[in-house]
Amino acid sequence: MQMLTHDQIWTALDRLAERSGLSPSGLAKKSGLDPTTFNKSKRITNDGRERWPSTESVAKALAATNTAIDTFVQLITDRPRVVQSVPLLGLAQAGAGGFFDDGGFPAGKGWDEIGLPSINDEHAYALEISGESMKPAYRDGDIIVVSPGTAIRRGDRVVVKTTGGEVMVKELKRRTTKILELASLNPSHPDRMLAPAEVEWIARIVWASQ
Repeated sequence: MQMLTHDQIWTALDRLAERSGLSPSGLAKKSGLDPTTFNKSKRITNDGRERWPSTESVAKALAATNTAIDTFVQLITDRPRVVQSVPLLGLAQAGAGGFFDDGGFPAGKGWDEIGLPSINDEHAYALEISGESMKPAYRDGDIIVVSPGTAIRRGDRVVVKTTGGEVMVKELKRRTTKILELASLNPSHPDRMLAPAEVEWIARIVWASQ
């Protein structure tokens, strides 16, 4: 009889998070656990020993995602799908310095990782939505994938970082040499007009967990 491996059980938890549209930390939070419980950095101890998730934490994750134990077993035995591991950061953190380079590409430390359907941009990264200001388009805990290398057209949903350190998710209404016109995704929030000098970078959203 084949033994269950450390990699299999953690892969199943990653797949459980992915099918629920969550990051590993998002799954832990939804399960009422410490947000770092399922992080990749917690899976091996400092002295190199494998650390397994507790039966209690797995049970809480299954309850939080309304997943049956036989479904979880299937997630252990399923063949891997083509996924791409991309850097993940909370949207609320993205305005702080040190996470992006001058071109708007992910840089520095402090990023988590998440496996997502393959994205055709090696510089793609994921942001976890916090708060309700982007409803109904995105809810708290949703994951959006941002592709700095993808061309942007009118009507695309984008992430914009201003030179003042504000990070916002909007829809591109118009872009000229003199103005960037952005529509709010939430009707109760105002649209924004920015001069090019106010924009540090802008990147297109290519995927969202919904």
